Amino acid sequence: MRAIKTNAEKPAWSRRYLEALRRHLAQGPEASRRTAHGLGIQAVALGLEMLDLAMMHEQALTALALSNKSSASRDRIIRQAGFFFIEAIVPLEKTHRAAQESNGYLSRLNHVLSRRTLELVVSNRNLKKEISRRMVVERTLRQSEQHTRQLLEQSRKLQEQLRHLSRRILSAQEEERKRISRELHDVIAQVLAGINVRLAGLKTDAMVNARGLTRNIARTQMMVEKSVDIVHRFAYDLRPAVLDHLGLIPARHSFVKSFAQETGVRVQLTVFAAVEKLSSDKRTVIYRVVHEALTNVGRHAHASHVEVRIQRLPRAVSMRIKDNGQAFDAEKILHSVKNKRMGLLGMRERVEMVGGDFSVVSAPGQGTVIKARIPFRYGDLAEPAHS
Repeated sequence: MRAIKTNAEKPAWSRRYLEALRRHLAQGPEASRRTAHGLGIQAVALGLEMLDLAMMHEQALTALALSNKSSASRDRIIRQAGFFFIEAIVPLEKTHRAAQESNGYLSRLNHVLSRRTLELVVSNRNLKKEISRRMVVERTLRQSEQHTRQLLEQSRKLQEQLRHLSRRILSAQEEERKRISRELHDVIAQVLAGINVRLAGLKTDAMVNARGLTRNIARTQMMVEKSVDIVHRFAYDLRPAVLDHLGLIPARHSFVKSFAQETGVRVQLTVFAAVEKLSSDKRTVIYRVVHEALTNVGRHAHASHVEVRIQRLPRAVSMRIKDNGQAFDAEKILHSVKNKRMGLLGMRERVEMVGGDFSVVSAPGQGTVIKARIPFRYGDLAEPAHS
């Protein structure tokens, strides 16, 4: 059967319902309700609602009840018609129950789906947070990896510089040993050999010529004194005894005086007395830096004047050595791996060894300025600074 699609088709089916109800009432108490049940099934198949069937039943009942004048007949008709209507709406009720059950199932399913959707939203949010966290971790790891590569590169460069420095130190030590060896062989060994010859001659002269004995003894004494002076000079170059016995200031004045006499370079030295209260290693550093700086001036600068100023700062000793000689590329000498001169590099290493800072500025027409700053602990220098 087809479903009712327009309201115009309902009157025809309403008439069918009326005829079926009239036959049912005409059969009396023995009437079967199967007809009513069949009508209900047809109503479901045609798409009628329970309200539609109730309106059709009311119209049919009104038409049947008004055609009878007796009150008892009307009551009987209404009662039997009620049984008919109840039987007719049973299929509709079953359909409604199934729909209600379906609606309940759909409602429960919708509730489960809503809960699952909420769980998915929360899970998606957590997943986004985890993705963001992992992206931060990955970015941090990349930055850490880059920083590690930079540290490794710096370490490699420092190791390379250390290897070159070690080679230069070994080379400088070897050159110094060669120089001392040549001095000992060419000067002291020859003087001692001459003394030995003189002593042999003295032995002969003592037996033959008493007058020449005194003259030969005097010459031999001069050779011995010369040997002693050379040995003293070697010892002074290695470490002057006056630095340990009398202090930094006398040692500096002694060297400056000797340097000026040998080179003709005028030296102006300014130092404060409390510098003697520094530790032995720091006083040694100051002495070595001034010594090496003046030695470089005498060898390379062709200067006529040098100013050496050692001053006291609140927490450090400042040392400034300025000459008016020829300029040079200080940075190239300090950082060149092929440089064999240890002067500037040695000064810098000594100053940094005691926690200080070292710098060199050299410019054409302005000479060279060497600066060093050596820190000391508060209270180490109790006396005020003075020149």
